[in-house]
Amino acid sequence: MRPVWKGAVSFGLVNIPVKMYPASEDKSIKFKYLHSTCKAPVKYKKVCSRCGQTVEQDEIVRGYEYQRDRFVIMNEEDFAAVAAQKTRTIDIIDFCRLEEIDPINFEKSYYLGPEETGKKAYDLLVAVLKKTARVAVAKVVIRTRQALAAIRIYQDVLVMETMKYPDEVRSPMDVPDVTAETAVSDRELDMAVKLVEGMTEPFVPEKYTDDYRKGLLELISAKIEGQEPILEPEQEQPEGVIDLMESLRASLEAMEKERFAPAAGRRREKGRVG
Repeated sequence: MRPVWKGAVSFGLVNIPVKMYPASEDKSIKFKYLHSTCKAPVKYKKVCSRCGQTVEQDEIVRGYEYQRDRFVIMNEEDFAAVAAQKTRTIDIIDFCRLEEIDPINFEKSYYLGPEETGKKAYDLLVAVLKKTARVAVAKVVIRTRQALAAIRIYQDVLVMETMKYPDEVRSPMDVPDVTAETAVSDRELDMAVKLVEGMTEPFVPEKYTDDYRKGLLELISAKIEGQEPILEPEQEQPEGVIDLMESLRASLEAMEKERFAPAAGRRREKGRVG
């Protein structure tokens, strides 16, 4: 892997030189837009909305719209002035327990690898985070944005999770038709608990695959080979639960049947459903 950022983790008066690597990659299938007549890629031009002229890259400036159609123009010197405090340091501010941070705050994961001169200090931070069962809360500037971040341990490697600031997380109270009051009976809750417990298994990431991406690749391969792809019939959109108790009962019965079915039968059945 190639590093996307070099700097240091500031831990009290300890400075730990590190390299940052993306911890994940986007494997979404990319498509190009083509002209339907001649099947050539479509080019996009930047056109001024007022005069209609094509605008070259060196003619483009950035503007902040403070009122409708009124902008403050920002040049590179403006951005540089604000970035005067920009450092190549991941500044640890606090420590807390990982469970205190709700996953809604997390954005993107990065591995932090040690520079040769900072291996001992790197190992010290790994060891202390393990021993105290804590994560570090830090701030870091990546490109032109200051991010809040959490540094934790993943398989003996430091991982930095960039996070949203509190004002970037929308309030759940803005979601329509959600109330704090529950309208379920004790019997319904007991059956739902049995269903959840029966479906509970240790989390194994390798168990889960992107079936949609796999299906797209198979369809693309068939088209390349000139074959007519076999398309699955579109499933009807399920309606809302009409009889909650009956749905729970049927789910529990299906789970029991699945549990006692032969292993080969279970695999075939799962293959049909997926």
